[in-house]
Amino acid sequence: MDILYSILLALYAVIVIVTIVHVVMDNRQPAKTMAWALVICFVPLVGVLLYAFFGINTRKEKHILQLDTYAIKKVFKNNEVGITTDGHSFFLKLLKDIGNAKHHIHIDMYIMEDDPLGNLLADTLADKVKEGVEVKVVYDDVGCWSVKREFFNRMRQRGIEAQPFLPVHFRKLTSRANYRNHRKIIVVDGRIGYIGGVNIALRYVKGTRTQPWRDTMLRLSGEAVKGLQEVFLRDWTACSHDHDDNRRRDDDSTHDDKEKDSREYDATFSADNDCQAVIVTSGPFSPYPDIMQEYVKIILNAKRYVFIETPYFLPSEPILFALKTAALGGTDVRVMVPRHGDALLVQWAGRTFLKEVMEAGVKVELYTKGFLHSKILIADDVVASCGSTNMDFRSFENNFECNVFFHDELTARRLKAVFDDDEKECMPLNDVKLFIRSQFLIRLWESLLRLFAPLL
Repeated sequence: MDILYSILLALYAVIVIVTIVHVVMDNRQPAKTMAWALVICFVPLVGVLLYAFFGINTRKEKHILQLDTYAIKKVFKNNEVGITTDGHSFFLKLLKDIGNAKHHIHIDMYIMEDDPLGNLLADTLADKVKEGVEVKVVYDDVGCWSVKREFFNRMRQRGIEAQPFLPVHFRKLTSRANYRNHRKIIVVDGRIGYIGGVNIALRYVKGTRTQPWRDTMLRLSGEAVKGLQEVFLRDWTACSHDHDDNRRRDDDSTHDDKEKDSREYDATFSADNDCQAVIVTSGPFSPYPDIMQEYVKIILNAKRYVFIETPYFLPSEPILFALKTAALGGTDVRVMVPRHGDALLVQWAGRTFLKEVMEAGVKVELYTKGFLHSKILIADDVVASCGSTNMDFRSFENNFECNVFFHDELTARRLKAVFDDDEKECMPLNDVKLFIRSQFLIRLWESLLRLFAPLL
């Protein structure tokens, strides 16, 4: 028995060493490498299994040649922007736009729940299919881990083309897996586009049993919708492997009569204004973290203020450095997060980062009127951003994300007004004793979780 135990122990030691070598040879960010090494070393057996499920970059090797989701960074002029800050208003506007669709409806969504709202949308889409409207849906297979596959099968049976993004075999065991499509994009007739933080789920309208949800969604019309259309088509091509379908709908010479009619439906498409929008995507296969780089550039270039809303605050080193540098340089930097999050481990790990930036002069606001899921950034009344990107490692490095950056004073001021309204429902971080004067064991627990922030 002792010999067998020694053999198993030696075999496990070899597995641990090989696994750590694999982590090191993958040339990740040093913080992430160290985090995985700690998990593998100090969480016997479970650490190796966690790395096997969540850490190995096998998808990078298998799918990088197939995925047509490389980064997009394009500038579009002449745009109209509608801002919605509650799920009820957003879905009413969306259903109206879908009802007016003449040619196609394209949905790129992280979560689509099989609940009353999800079924209402599915019924509406099925009705449009009967009218001859093309309906395509990309949903994330892990984001929809709790949704039975029959929900999407029913959609397909009714003529809706639905494709999962990077399907996984054990969805319930991989709810935090890497390489997920976290985007929330909807395009109607190539003329109306939606982008922001709202998924297709009833909780975005009614909240949960414990708290309401607060989010931000933008309705775009104008040239920027072409960028959202391109993002969707690349994701669709990656999922369906139908490269012939990746055609450019923004070329007037290729529009059929039905698509020409759709131009008349949205009169604001021809608006001539100075609203410049930059559609930026990022993903784990992109050569550079484009969205994070845009954030860093905006924060460091700000002269007067930078206001940020994010549901999760686990910033990467460049973001952390930029925030502290801006605050120490006299810029009014404010970060708003929910007082009560929906993921305890993430919330606990984030407290050390919040305290760190607060010590550098960042004003940390805790939103108290529910769960803040909004993802916006505004600086100096000249630039603003909204999209799917959280202020955390997962969004910056592991997920496929999409944000729109506006270089327009009017849009920046309107989003700043959203921040100002939310701030009325906030309390300063230094007013919360749990954050500032917590017991030693709590502080130790938070610090230990911070070590694993790149993996959360």
